[in-house]
Amino acid sequence: MSYPIAGQVKDYKATEYVTDHPIIPHGLSVVMTSPAVFEFTAAMCPERHIEAVKALGGDVTNLKEEDAGRALADVLRKYMQDMKVDNGLSALGYGTEDIPALVRGTLPQERVTRLSPRTHTEDDLTQLFEDSMTVY
Repeated sequence: MSYPIAGQVKDYKATEYVTDHPIIPHGLSVVMTSPAVFEFTAAMCPERHIEAVKALGGDVTNLKEEDAGRALADVLRKYMQDMKVDNGLSALGYGTEDIPALVRGTLPQERVTRLSPRTHTEDDLTQLFEDSMTVY
């Protein structure tokens, strides 16, 4: 999902980047969808998501497996907000009208998407992009 986000950039220039052209750095393109993606993938391996919550300093006391994705997404959202990371794809210049092109740009990235613990459809990708328009 990150490749089309970075590759279809319109006019966004990352803060503190000295550049004469629009650019969305790869890490920023990854983190934009991470909360939604982890909520989506958690059902397939909740124990790993709980481990990530703990590693990132989140509270895992009484955390149920079915809440692992939400908990990890919440920890990421808090980091994003604390670090003043742009609030979702809309802050990078994307709108819902861009989602079909973002999905089409994701589909050929099977080398990466096959690593997901959960299979996905075009509808799933559409929903993940929609859920990433605003993150926190």
